Amino acid sequence: MKKLFYLLPMLLFGLCTLAQQKSITGTVISKQSHTPLPGVTVQSGNQHAITNGSGQFALSVAPGDVLNFSYIGMKPLSQKATTGNMQVEMEDNATDLNQIVVTGYQTQKKADLTGAVSVVNVSEIKDIPSGNPVKSLQGRVPGVFITTSGDPNASATVRIRGIGTLGNNDPLYVIDGIPTKRGLQELNQNDIESIQVLKDASAATIYGSRAANGVIIVTTKRAKKGYSRISADISASLQDYTTKLKTLNTQGRGRAYWQAAVNDHTDPDNNQIYQYDWNGDYNNPVLNKVLLPEYIDAAKTMKPADTYWYDQIAQTSLLQTYNVAIANGSEKGNSYFSVGMYNNKGIVKATNQQKLNARFNTDYSFFKGRLKIGENLSATYTRDVLIPSGDVLFAALVQQPVVPVHTVSGGWGGPAPGMTDRQNPVRLIEDNRQNKSNFVRIFGNAYADLEIIPNLHFKSSYGIDYNGTYQRVLRKSYTSGFLSDNSNFSQTSQDYNGNWVWQNTLTYNLAMQRHRFDFLLGAEQIKYMAQNFYASRQGYALENIDYAYLNAGSSNKDNGGIGSGYTLLSYFGKANYAYDNKYLASVTLRRDGSSRFGKDNRFGMFPAVSLGWRVSQENFLKDNVPFLSDLKLRFGWGKTGNQEIANNATYTLYSAIYGIDPTWDFDSGSAYDLNGAGSGQLPSGYTLIQQGNPSLKWESTTESNGGIDFGLFNNRLTGSVDYFVKNTSDILISPAYLAVIGEGGTKFVNGASMQNKGLEVLLSYNGNIAPGLSLTVTGNVATYRNKVTKLPAEVLTSYPGNGQDKTILGRSINSTFGYVADGLFRSQKEVDDYANQIGKGLGRIRYKDLNNDGVIDDKDRDYIGKGDPEFTYGLNVSLEYKHFDLSFFLQGIQGLQVYNTYKTYTDFSSLWPGTNWGQRTLSAWTPQHPDATIPALTLVDRNNENRTSTYFLEPGSYLKLRNLQLGYSFQHLFSKRLQTARVYIQGSNLLTFKSRKFTATDPENPNNAYPIPVIGTIGLNLSF
Repeated sequence: MKKLFYLLPMLLFGLCTLAQQKSITGTVISKQSHTPLPGVTVQSGNQHAITNGSGQFALSVAPGDVLNFSYIGMKPLSQKATTGNMQVEMEDNATDLNQIVVTGYQTQKKADLTGAVSVVNVSEIKDIPSGNPVKSLQGRVPGVFITTSGDPNASATVRIRGIGTLGNNDPLYVIDGIPTKRGLQELNQNDIESIQVLKDASAATIYGSRAANGVIIVTTKRAKKGYSRISADISASLQDYTTKLKTLNTQGRGRAYWQAAVNDHTDPDNNQIYQYDWNGDYNNPVLNKVLLPEYIDAAKTMKPADTYWYDQIAQTSLLQTYNVAIANGSEKGNSYFSVGMYNNKGIVKATNQQKLNARFNTDYSFFKGRLKIGENLSATYTRDVLIPSGDVLFAALVQQPVVPVHTVSGGWGGPAPGMTDRQNPVRLIEDNRQNKSNFVRIFGNAYADLEIIPNLHFKSSYGIDYNGTYQRVLRKSYTSGFLSDNSNFSQTSQDYNGNWVWQNTLTYNLAMQRHRFDFLLGAEQIKYMAQNFYASRQGYALENIDYAYLNAGSSNKDNGGIGSGYTLLSYFGKANYAYDNKYLASVTLRRDGSSRFGKDNRFGMFPAVSLGWRVSQENFLKDNVPFLSDLKLRFGWGKTGNQEIANNATYTLYSAIYGIDPTWDFDSGSAYDLNGAGSGQLPSGYTLIQQGNPSLKWESTTESNGGIDFGLFNNRLTGSVDYFVKNTSDILISPAYLAVIGEGGTKFVNGASMQNKGLEVLLSYNGNIAPGLSLTVTGNVATYRNKVTKLPAEVLTSYPGNGQDKTILGRSINSTFGYVADGLFRSQKEVDDYANQIGKGLGRIRYKDLNNDGVIDDKDRDYIGKGDPEFTYGLNVSLEYKHFDLSFFLQGIQGLQVYNTYKTYTDFSSLWPGTNWGQRTLSAWTPQHPDATIPALTLVDRNNENRTSTYFLEPGSYLKLRNLQLGYSFQHLFSKRLQTARVYIQGSNLLTFKSRKFTATDPENPNNAYPIPVIGTIGLNLSF
């Protein structure tokens, strides 16, 4: 009875607790792919459950209890139980060692990698409205350097571990197993499941022939068994032109011209536009007023204006993205279908790209899963407006502000007498906005994967990558100032190129006690082709693109076309070995043959070997260093190839050439057009244009890579360090040749070598810093040093240097060779006492006498800078609290020197005397301002100040806030059918920190490329 008395309260408490518990149900999905996650462990106290094939679970707990979710490859998650059906999203864990990584024709666990492979967190870039996934990788992968512009149809330049050759340095892209060199600009960013970057030769050698510049592997999304979903992603962005260069207004341009004339002691009124009210004293000049004429041209069509041309060509523009995806999975097959629309109206008026994407990925299983048949197919249509944006931006920089946009009668304003022949940039826009380019690309493959016996798979894949472009261009007649062209012109052009690829692979996985083997054998055939056709006419009665087809033209008929192609045949094999999950080894061998080489050197062999030691699995560390979660040492060596030369490089070539362009080229013709028709059969012979070289062989790159991967505190803190040495030899070049050789001296040879050395560091933290508040911080830094180690003697003068005692050998290929600018001459004594420098004078640039011979000449040039950064870096920070998420990304470059060509216009009045100049000219040196650093204005460049010198070299280091995003997930407010609902606001390129010594606007864009806009975005992610 006494025992019962004590047990009764406990029993009543247990009954009360049981009464409060309910059966909580929910669905667990991947935050990145929105697919259900089967096998997730859900735990609360002693209660636990496992999600089924649809990611669903049920657990008896009280509302408010904390549920802990754990799953291999996902970040651990804690979430309070709620009534109704819970919607739980787990995020990919890039640091998880069991994460599956695509490494080339096969996959591996991250723990087993022995090469330098970087895995991109796709969720960090998914919502960035770049239009090209590669642009979004800028600064996120150590050792991958990306440059681009803000042009809506611009591609991106990618350099992995620096410049490795003197020709094409683009990496190889592999999309769903199909190799391509086109890049990712036609790929819908929302379709990407994963991105891996193979940086070293031991990882990339499996792609041998084209892997010398690294490999970027992309896998697109697929549906999964037991999963159906409809997803929609919508965003709208405003873009703004915030980096307009400060040029002179009309009064400022007049003042600068007056100052230059006064400095030269010439009459400032001796010009065709400006007149001046001044005191006439050259020693103590005072300007009272700049006088303008009623008209700036003799025909009296243009009144003086005050045009800031950048405002005339710029606009705040709209960028829109719309994406819808449908995924459905079953026991027998899976299908994924998506469509996307991207419409980017650029910040330069009339520039525009419209892009439509469609993707259809399917796979079907037969014979109890032993046979899988599937396909990956994408189609892209792109429409670009062919605005000559480079010419427009240049004209906006140099066209004088006194020129009006329109004449008094509504015609086009243009240059007046005394000005250079630069076009009206607004006319260039308006007269070209009707010109369009239409591009279509079909990309994908069909495959069959048969499991012959357990773990032995044969896979055959046939892929295509074809694209075509159709353009119609109308050049209108015009009158713009003293520039005019009464003719008109229309051209239609088409090109069609691409390739097919047939791959066959045999893979076998074997596990015996502590031993694991993965074997791969394969063969690959690729055939490329390219064709182009164009036709043009002049003499159109109507200047309307809807009328100006070829048949409507009446004169100057012309047409032409070219075609080329090449083939590749490859055999490859790879073996991976692991013992006791501690000791790892991988061996690769690839044999590539290319039709671009002669029969004696057609094939190249590309081997690789790599080793790994998971030191953290050793008992002496497991037992004694509890905070060490993972430690792996890696070493790899490999050889990759490059065959990026002309398809006909091995052959001696002759061509029948009309010599009809004496203005821009010397007369290289071998025939005379007796009838003066500019067409017809040639009445005479052929010209030698290239010497053949049947001994050409593969360019090759050998690379050694040592690396360390580590994880601390249950892998909350992870990182990697890689050091590499990359040597490229037998570089394929077409060297310069002596004029005495005469015609046809061009010849491709193997004749150069280059070396890159570098260090890459990645560090990441991932964990909860407070209840419900998770933090992810990932930072990276990379550096490399480049030098040319060998060049043929006849080529040395083609690269920076004097070709004698100062050559590019042993230096970076990006070196700058020139004079050292040593300030300005500030007193007549300095001028008199200095070395013999032609054109020296007060306020002029003084150049150093490096050889101390008392004369400033070309012997005083030296290497004054290089275009390689000291290091690059990036920092990504993500915070999540309840239903809110906040992230920002910083990217920077340090120690880079850029050659600022803007300064030829912003700092000088003599280099381009008939153009507009920069506001900096108003701060130039004068006797009244002797401390100025900008040379005195002059109308004649007697000092040759446009010479290559340190005056134009400026620090190009910068730190940019690339991305700032705030999001809120609100699917909990709706029924269980709404699996994802998130709204976000985002800013791109919001802030730029740069050196004060950099005098232009954006160090990322120092040479008049299309400006990079500031972008503000609002977006919505939904899935059902």
